[in-house]
Amino acid sequence: MAGSGPVLSTPAEHVFEDPTPLVPVPKARLTDEQVYLQYEVRRTVQEIREGRWKRIALQFPDEMLVDAPRVYERLREGLRYARLNARQRVPHSVDTLANDLSSTTIDKTIDGNQDWANLAESTASNEEKLTILADTSYGACCVDEVAAEHVDADVLVHYGRSCLSPTARLPVIYVYTSKLLDLDATIAIFKQLYPNQAERVCLVADIPFDHHISTLAERLQSEGYIHVFPTEIIHDPASLIPNRTVPSEAMNDPDKLREYSIFHVSTPPSSLLLILSSRVKATHILPTDTSSPETLEATTQPLLRRRYALVTRLASAGIFGILINTLSVKNYMTALSHCQELIRNAGKKSYVFVVGKVNAAKIANFSEIDGWVVIGCWESSLIESKEFYRPIITPFELEVALQSDDTRRWGSEWVGDFGTLLGREKNANGGGAQVDGSGSHGDEVTAGNTTGDWDEQESDDEPPEFDLRTGRYVSNSRPLGRVKPALTNSNTTGNGFTRFTAPPSSALVQRAKGDIATVNGAVSPAAEFLRSERTWQGLGSDFEIAYERDDEGKIQGAAIEEGRGGVAKGYAVGEDETKT
Repeated sequence: MAGSGPVLSTPAEHVFEDPTPLVPVPKARLTDEQVYLQYEVRRTVQEIREGRWKRIALQFPDEMLVDAPRVYERLREGLRYARLNARQRVPHSVDTLANDLSSTTIDKTIDGNQDWANLAESTASNEEKLTILADTSYGACCVDEVAAEHVDADVLVHYGRSCLSPTARLPVIYVYTSKLLDLDATIAIFKQLYPNQAERVCLVADIPFDHHISTLAERLQSEGYIHVFPTEIIHDPASLIPNRTVPSEAMNDPDKLREYSIFHVSTPPSSLLLILSSRVKATHILPTDTSSPETLEATTQPLLRRRYALVTRLASAGIFGILINTLSVKNYMTALSHCQELIRNAGKKSYVFVVGKVNAAKIANFSEIDGWVVIGCWESSLIESKEFYRPIITPFELEVALQSDDTRRWGSEWVGDFGTLLGREKNANGGGAQVDGSGSHGDEVTAGNTTGDWDEQESDDEPPEFDLRTGRYVSNSRPLGRVKPALTNSNTTGNGFTRFTAPPSSALVQRAKGDIATVNGAVSPAAEFLRSERTWQGLGSDFEIAYERDDEGKIQGAAIEEGRGGVAKGYAVGEDETKT
């Protein structure tokens, strides 16, 4: 009995399996009044009219798409009603209307029906066009300017919670879709958690619950809590509390914020917890997805230890992949250039990928990449999953990873917003985090490096690099650390010295099988990996392509022949209709 063949693909039942978690379906359908209030139809119509925008894109998260058609209808009705009211505010008498019609190019002999048809056509031309963006290119918290530009939108209305990252191209109307909160139960839990009424507490809530903060603060202050600070939403991810105001004393002295605890309504993203871990006294979370909520104290030490372990692991990586996880956040191209220069100055190689929503299956296709760096909003840059084949870090963690072993210091500080990272003053002794703008390798890229450029040093001066986790020597940590151009041409100077110069030609040449591709004289690590380590290189890779050549060795082109033509029920080959 013959043995079974090798498994060349995943089981058929897993082909259409979606790795993203399922979005909970709302249990009860909202009434028309609830839709009108929760999605702030009146305010949205007012802002659209004030901005005089004609093409409006509506962006909903997945869990709100069920309400998208109803919101669309309410907005269209509201805009139509606003246009009618605007016309009625300008009184028109019969004589005035007759004078207006006589001043136009319309023939006076046409009947009244034609006049009303022209008026209806004019009204239709002034009508706003609404478009629902059914699927976002990246995370739901980010404004999808790319999808909005596909429909030539003048403005985008973003529904649900948002990272509030600054956008680059389109104006945005944010609708936070307010949710209900049991204030009495929340106050009871707060009093039990903070029995000392002199405790300094900042009240923070997830965006859909933020409208309850002012009322919650007033009721707590009436019961004797005099040092309760209600935060307000601002569009500033670089704030000490991202996108929130801070107490006045903390604005002048950030260390004053360490005297405050955070009482956060609803579960915050992990990136926010990491940012606050070094800035506040403690963070307590009030979940809103349970019927009997209990406060939880945020513990970020295990997560910080894991992030530092990933940084240590990638300190000896030779090839980095840069994932572009946003095309809407302002200055994302500057952040890309910053990361590329950091990697290049450390003598390492980088490749750029635009993949949309990141999942393990996409980036597993590039096994030559040792580690990944995500450029996205401050919430989506932190990717925590054991399913990924290689570690994924943020631009801030990249700066730490590329510092030398003797200068790498990381306490509990964690920075998520790359805008904050770009605005920080670079330390001259920061090693890999230093960017001098010259494009040359830094003087303190790794421990033990002597003064000078890597390309100008002898190989004996280059210190060995070891993986701090395993203690093993890493030979490919700096694939571009000693790049030399191909020296082919030479001439002799007057002093008798021979000068070598690289050929300026960029012509395409045929290489022998097994040669490694080079770019500007630098060996491509991806090409080396493809040649030496990849066991499968695509269909037909095990066949050698042979060309027909003439007596002079030039490749002969194949003769042009007429192919099949006709319809599916009967093809004809050339003029011979019998060959079908």
